[in-house]
Amino acid sequence: MNESESTALMSLLRTQPVASLATLHKGAPAVSMVPFALLPEGAGFAIHVSRLATHTQDMLANPAVALLVTAPLAAADSPLALPRASVQGRARQCATDSPGYEQARQAYLARLPDAEPLFSFGDFSLFVIEPESLRHVAGFGRAMSLAGEQMRAVLRQAD
Repeated sequence: MNESESTALMSLLRTQPVASLATLHKGAPAVSMVPFALLPEGAGFAIHVSRLATHTQDMLANPAVALLVTAPLAAADSPLALPRASVQGRARQCATDSPGYEQARQAYLARLPDAEPLFSFGDFSLFVIEPESLRHVAGFGRAMSLAGEQMRAVLRQAD
């Protein structure tokens, strides 16, 4: 991935506040929408979800998840050319007393300050999605896959 592709990917992840979240629900694929925030140092993505939501129960039962972040329709001449990033990873609940909780909470609230009252609701909790691979489609016919240190180096640009 060259510098301009890396910059485009990080711009997409910084400007789009919501993602489609794919989970396994009783063995079948399920997709929902979640607001998200990038964590410092390329550590992943923070989401704040209700225990009442099916996707929360799904993540607790099976932490394998995917996120899809898509640019707005106006960003391309055709929906087929829309820039997008698909992240595969593992979701873990971030308990309030865990070492990364405050950092994840601050990142989430910096991006989504209107969500602050939800942190007082007993059924909401933070999850961290630790990415294992990332597929970036920069436009029609321009796709690249990232994993391991290469992926983490690109995600660290969020800082």
